[in-house]
Amino acid sequence: MSRMWNPMLETMDRAELRSLQVDRFREQVRHAYEHSPFYRRKLDAAGIDPDDIRTYEDVREVPTTKKGELREAQGGEPFPYGDLLAASPEEVTEYHQTSGTTGEPVRQADSWGDWEWWGDCWATVLWAQGIRPDDRVFFPFSYNVFVAFWAAHYACERIGAEVVPGGNLSSAQRVRKMREVDVTAFASTPTYALRLAEVAREEGFEPTDFAVDTVVCAGEPGASVPGTKARIEEAWGADVYDHAGATEAGAWGFSCDGESVGLHLNEGQFLIEVLDEDGEPVEPGETGEIVITPLNRTAQPYIRFELRDEIGLRESAAVCDCGRTFRFAEGGVLGRLDDLTKVNGVLLAPTAIEDVVRSYDGVSDEYEVIIDGHEEKPDLDVVTVVAEENPETGVPASEAGDELRKRLKQTTSITCRVDVVAYESLDRPELKADRLDDRRENHV
Repeated sequence: MSRMWNPMLETMDRAELRSLQVDRFREQVRHAYEHSPFYRRKLDAAGIDPDDIRTYEDVREVPTTKKGELREAQGGEPFPYGDLLAASPEEVTEYHQTSGTTGEPVRQADSWGDWEWWGDCWATVLWAQGIRPDDRVFFPFSYNVFVAFWAAHYACERIGAEVVPGGNLSSAQRVRKMREVDVTAFASTPTYALRLAEVAREEGFEPTDFAVDTVVCAGEPGASVPGTKARIEEAWGADVYDHAGATEAGAWGFSCDGESVGLHLNEGQFLIEVLDEDGEPVEPGETGEIVITPLNRTAQPYIRFELRDEIGLRESAAVCDCGRTFRFAEGGVLGRLDDLTKVNGVLLAPTAIEDVVRSYDGVSDEYEVIIDGHEEKPDLDVVTVVAEENPETGVPASEAGDELRKRLKQTTSITCRVDVVAYESLDRPELKADRLDDRRENHV
């Protein structure tokens, strides 16, 4: 049995893949120009004729799309998709929307063909991570209007795996159901994967005794953060895999059963550019922002969408030991560009703090980061990391704080204040966790 869902695409020669991407990109631009009033105006203003797109260099002449433009385009008629829609309303079969954490949600229209494409993208992810027809996969969420777990659920059905939906259950009921029916895999945010392990112990179970051998993570970068990945693997005695996607983009990145920590770029379904702050392509070994175009999505297409995720391309041109020829993002998503911030002149990535905290067993899984101004020196930023004592290791709070402070300084080059508080003092998020609290704008 192949390790790949679509071996032809996933092992395609790089030159042939680039040619295929450019051809599909041109067709996407043509479709958007002909059917979406928003994109017709945008492309006309830039003087872009879809038929002139012949090379990869031509792609970069097409203007990028920002999230604010999407919200503005959906503010008019026809409701609820406005000028973005590139299909008749009768063709739309799926409604989803973004979380709205950075502003008004973007409403997403997909046709049935688009939904089949979503399923194919996610099947590529899950197959690469070992999900097979004999698996029983648990989804511990109510999916609501958010797309990710709906698409993953559908992809499991396409693969032939059995799906056990766990929405509308408490965390305790979920772990009991997982144990009762011997689920072999579950999909979750990294935060909630750790929380479920904690709840299992509270219920008198040891997570490593469950039948779970695969944990598929999405929604946060933690599964490509070595410290967090190791904690989840240790907690469940299972292999932990990462996935990256977005409502506007789709399932664009995935880890595999190879030895590398990071994400394959799903280049068979997306044209993915990694650009510096000047809009120039970065070299292998460098980091940049993803600008992405789904190549097979029609009802509401996105042309060169600025995803605001930062990744670093692997230096080596060698393919992963899994055999895929797609480019590889070392360490997965390094952070949201909206989350990267300067502290006393030093650029701070929240994932760097996460890796340090999760790599040190003197503290528990939960923590938070507070950035504020100094009380006496307004121009000086103060970073405080609040972590919990780990009852399993019993390291005293003072000792844990000193060690964590030292490790944070070595890794981030920032001197942090560290408060180690009693176990279970911090909130336990049920989905995604927002652990960074930047209070500097409100500091007087």
